[in-house]
Amino acid sequence: MDLEKQSILDSAAVHVVIWLDPSHRDLGRWSRREMGDNGGSFVTVRRITKGPERGGGYHSTHEVVAGSTAWIGKGFSCVCAQGIDSDARLSFDLTPCQEECLHKLQCRVDVAYESSRKEHQETLRSLWYAAYPGVKLHGLISEQWKEMGWQGKDPSTDFRGGGFISLENLLFFARRYPKSFQDLLRKQEGNRALCEYPFAVAGINVTFMLIQMLDLQVAKPRSIVGAIFLNLLSENDRAFDILYCIAFKLMDQRWLAMHASYMDFNTVMKSTRRQLEQELLLENVSRIEDLPSYKLLYR
Repeated sequence: MDLEKQSILDSAAVHVVIWLDPSHRDLGRWSRREMGDNGGSFVTVRRITKGPERGGGYHSTHEVVAGSTAWIGKGFSCVCAQGIDSDARLSFDLTPCQEECLHKLQCRVDVAYESSRKEHQETLRSLWYAAYPGVKLHGLISEQWKEMGWQGKDPSTDFRGGGFISLENLLFFARRYPKSFQDLLRKQEGNRALCEYPFAVAGINVTFMLIQMLDLQVAKPRSIVGAIFLNLLSENDRAFDILYCIAFKLMDQRWLAMHASYMDFNTVMKSTRRQLEQELLLENVSRIEDLPSYKLLYR
């Protein structure tokens, strides 16, 4: 049996080897090899998804890391690492369950925040009271919002980067993992910089980064990471929301480890994305809770 092999080398010195087996009944196997500075390496093999092949072959995808500027707010842009487009694309079939889960998530991603919609207004109020229990909110436009890390007194002006789902993510975090949420909101862990990142606006950018990383704005993921995430999403329809909480907590951990300040946010976000991608590629990750950084939510 002849095997084709495609290699990709990214800027993080990660060598991804895709073994393409046209006769295999499942969707291809792939090996990920990380090369250290000392020449050491390890290889893990896993399936991306199950199902019959289409057309007799499979294709690889680039996992090359590059910088692209993403919105974070006035005078504060986020350079998020993202895959580079290529003629080589990951080709695979979605199961009916994956199609349904992906469609539901993409519908959420497509919803813009509208300050005139009652549902959106109530969700924003709910976020306030989840963040500050017992503290009366004076209005949806109020100086109070600045305390949470919005740019001004009207949070609706900050949602253009992440849409309504970014508000849903923040509220989910506050309700599902209240201690971790409060620790980040109040910057209660570690030695902090004098000029810290704004909590709420940073949260919007975490949503935006994940949407990019997982290829959620295209019909079907074009990256291995995006394909793997679909398996996690089919196991847990809240996988994206939980991944958001993990990513936010991991971003803060990287922030502290790098002794970062306001102007370092771009670098911290790139580091966070790379770490998430590496964890999603681990062989033993079959549920969102299997990600090593998941434990940060309970620390």
